[in-house]
Amino acid sequence: MLGQLQDAGNTTTLAHYLELLAGAGMVIGLPKYSGGRARQRGSSPKLQVMNNALMTASSDFTFDQAQKDRDAWGRLVESAAGSHLINSTRGTNAEVFYWRERSREVDFVLKSGRSLVVIEVKSGRAKESFTGIEAFGKEFKVSRKILVGASGVSVEEFLLKPAEHWLS
Repeated sequence: MLGQLQDAGNTTTLAHYLELLAGAGMVIGLPKYSGGRARQRGSSPKLQVMNNALMTASSDFTFDQAQKDRDAWGRLVESAAGSHLINSTRGTNAEVFYWRERSREVDFVLKSGRSLVVIEVKSGRAKESFTGIEAFGKEFKVSRKILVGASGVSVEEFLLKPAEHWLS
């Protein structure tokens, strides 16, 4: 099945479907940040809903149950941050990416001009180290590192400010 999906025609079809979903304001494929467009195009996108209602409408969780389930709540909080970034960068020069190398990752990379902001979302307690942010910072020139939730910027504050605020 994987071989069939990697066929050029199927890849084109899937990319077209993803464009249609993005155009409808449903789901977007975040490109991987690589510093160069050629490497970026060869990597799989990270699927990001543009509204958490798409994730929760078919869920068996109530709001209270989701908050008590650390994994479910973590996905919802990260998704809310991602959809906020996507929606608040529309019509601007800012772009949203993800980044992953081996087992290190960052949730979101926000770029506008030469400004590069790394964003990690944590809905629970903060880890003592963030290997993804550290690894990204060694590979690329980062303007700002932001931890959302835990002991960083509160989720509420992050969601109240547009993406451009975090780029300044």
